[in-house]
Amino acid sequence: VQLQASGGGLVQAGGSLRLSCAASDRTFSSYAMGWFRQAPGKEHEFVGAISWSGDSTYYADSGKGRFTISRDNAKNTVYPQMNSLKPEDTAVYYCAATRTWGLDIKYDYWGQGTLVTVSS
Repeated sequence: VQLQASGGGLVQAGGSLRLSCAASDRTFSSYAMGWFRQAPGKEHEFVGAISWSGDSTYYADSGKGRFTISRDNAKNTVYPQMNSLKPEDTAVYYCAATRTWGLDIKYDYWGQGTLVTVSS
C-alpha cells in the first residue's frame, strides 16, 4: 500500500488544519489507519487511529478533544481534523496502515510526512 499524506502548512495558534492521507490500494477499507508525528528533536509520537470501517477511533491525550480522525473508504482517504492548534503541535505528521487494531501495534505501511507548523 502506498500512502500519500498532504495538507500540512503554516497556521496560527488556535487555528485549524485538515490533513489527508490517500492510499493507492483498493483494499484500503481492510486497513486501520494511524497518525503519528515527530517534532524537531523529539521522538516519534502516536497521535490517533481509526478502524477499518471508521466506527472506532482513539487518540493520544495530546490530541483528545482537539483532533478528529475520519475516513472515506470510497475515496481511499483518511482525514485528521486538527482544531485549536498549539505551537507544540508543530511536527511532521505521518499516516500509516495496519491490518490489526489496538494500542502499541505494528504498522506495516507508512506515508511520507507532511509538515505542520503552528505559530504563536
